[in-house]
Amino acid sequence: MFPKLHLSADGRCRPLSLVVTGGQRTDCTQFRTVPEKSRVPRVGSGRPRTKPDSLAADKAYSNSPCREYLRRRDIRHSIPEKTDSQAARLRKGLRGGRPPGFDAERYKKRNTVERAINRLKQSRAVATRYDSRGRVFLGTATTAALLIWLRS
Repeated sequence: MFPKLHLSADGRCRPLSLVVTGGQRTDCTQFRTVPEKSRVPRVGSGRPRTKPDSLAADKAYSNSPCREYLRRRDIRHSIPEKTDSQAARLRKGLRGGRPPGFDAERYKKRNTVERAINRLKQSRAVATRYDSRGRVFLGTATTAALLIWLRS
């Protein structure tokens, strides 16, 4: 099975953390792993930051465990609600609760992750995913990410 790449990126479209899973795994299973692996160095001395200021994710991460994790870590987020979840909430009426908050302006910044993926895919080995072993593909993607960081 081909590997799947999960990543987080900074505002300049540079990858911060890379996680590789099997291609059949769902995205939301790696939701906690990806932000916990990111380390942003501080300008002065001190430990690197592990908590992002805000997060924008797509509908794949719109379930309640993901939102609960973000609430518990006090991370501002913008995740659109799935249409079937919205319909189920409306069907319940008052018992369905209120809709989750959604900031459209913050969600527009989600394209930085898509652009980071496109920059990684400029490396032919990452784009074609010839490496069927996860560790080898992670090394290939890490090398491509290092080249992005060195060029910026």
